[in-house]
Amino acid sequence: MTSSDRLPMRRALLSVSDKAGLIELGRALIDKGVALLSTGGSAKALREAGLEVTDVSDHTGFPEILDGRVKTLVPQIHGGILGRRDLESHRAQMDAHSIAPIDLVCVNLYPFAATVASGADADTCIENIDIGGPAMIRAAAKNHDHVVILTDPDQYGAFIAALDQGGTTLAERQLWAGQAYAHTASYDAMIASWFARQRGEALPAVMTVSGTRRELLRYGENPHQDAAFYTTGENRFGIATARQIQGKALSYNNLNDTDAAFEAVAEFDAPAIVIVKHANPCGVATAPTLVEAWKAALRCDPVSAFGGIVALNRPLDVETAEQIATLFTEVIVAPDASEEAKAVLSRKKNLRLLLTGGVPSPVSGGMTFKSVAGGFLAQERDAGRVGPEALRVVTKRAPTGQEMADLLFAFRVAKHVKSNAVIYVRDGATVGIGAGQMSRVDSARIAARKSMDAAEAAGESVALTEGSVAASDAFFPFADGLESVIAAGAKAVIQPGGSIRDQEVIDAADAAGIAMVFTGMRHFRH
Repeated sequence: MTSSDRLPMRRALLSVSDKAGLIELGRALIDKGVALLSTGGSAKALREAGLEVTDVSDHTGFPEILDGRVKTLVPQIHGGILGRRDLESHRAQMDAHSIAPIDLVCVNLYPFAATVASGADADTCIENIDIGGPAMIRAAAKNHDHVVILTDPDQYGAFIAALDQGGTTLAERQLWAGQAYAHTASYDAMIASWFARQRGEALPAVMTVSGTRRELLRYGENPHQDAAFYTTGENRFGIATARQIQGKALSYNNLNDTDAAFEAVAEFDAPAIVIVKHANPCGVATAPTLVEAWKAALRCDPVSAFGGIVALNRPLDVETAEQIATLFTEVIVAPDASEEAKAVLSRKKNLRLLLTGGVPSPVSGGMTFKSVAGGFLAQERDAGRVGPEALRVVTKRAPTGQEMADLLFAFRVAKHVKSNAVIYVRDGATVGIGAGQMSRVDSARIAARKSMDAAEAAGESVALTEGSVAASDAFFPFADGLESVIAAGAKAVIQPGGSIRDQEVIDAADAAGIAMVFTGMRHFRH
């Protein structure tokens, strides 16, 4: 790119809510002889830094009116931005109406999202919907052949470097113009979503989803797929709020599995550990301490746990860190960690440690999305939860107190296991997990087989499922699925119910002398 391709600067309009980098930008422009126009707080900040600036109202000869709602929506501003310098007719009209060209527009918008997040009332939120800002941004981006548009303080460094080279190039202006339209589209999407929520409409006729790229990933699920991680601004502790303390870069699969693990561990109030492999839990346990929960979770399936993801719902302590460090683990995610725990894990250079700052609410709202050809599916997050009062005992024998506690635990785990899911639990820990099978019978049998393998690895001769309880994420369509669970040694079962053959399944339970409860709620997870 030669110097003749670069666009010189004569006049700039700076009007920003985020003042980061504003003074440095203003000083760089003045050093190059660029005149500054500004409004309100931006003009005040520039003057306080000793920089010469002209108020927009002085430039236009028209005062700010309607409590500042109208200050830049005037021909002297938009004509100066939109006028094409390469058209004689545009130049003539600008001269006839005393409209001076504006070569740079630096605008970021009223903090609508932050205002909503603060819990402000509807009137305050509406007052923080920017009108003039998006209009100037879109005008400058449209006329990027002749005008620079900056919407993010992160862009200022590259712009200042371009100034030092004699001005911006067309390629640079095209880049910033595209980013500007993405900025206003995201802003409008937030506003549209807020209005939908105000109407109580979770699934509006037109749904706009906006994300900000946090990082490019090496690849997606497989090396031939490109991928990136985007954040939506949802106010929810998790992967998007996590700080990576150590370890190599996270992959697409790491992020997906870590999210699955952290959402699952958030289900439990007591200290809990969830171990995930390929987005499915392979060990879940609660206990009085995290280290006890770790040992119980690992016992369920130590083979699958190798190279897995470990999630905790409490800050990581040094004793638990020492135990986890004995096994090859890809990621540990927790709300926080002690300095001693961090020191222990620092010896594992490739292990990623993520600290989220908190645990998400398992019963909070929000949306989840899945792409399909030509569109996407949207649904509310599965925030369903059943308590003892919601259960219906359908067998002659009712569960014991311990069985009831384990049944509720098992059903919470089932919510996070791919369908068809069958979960065996004993004493607050999973002892067998069957996931993602086309047949519920196969899920029950696989979980029992893996339980026997785990028992043999621990030097025991009886499957861990003996004397357990079992959960099914959906109803048993035939008695054969329940009979497989009974054969594995389960003494009580929790399932949604609702099959036309429920009575056949109940009769099989009664014949075996086991207890069974219906939840009336299923937890499919595809």
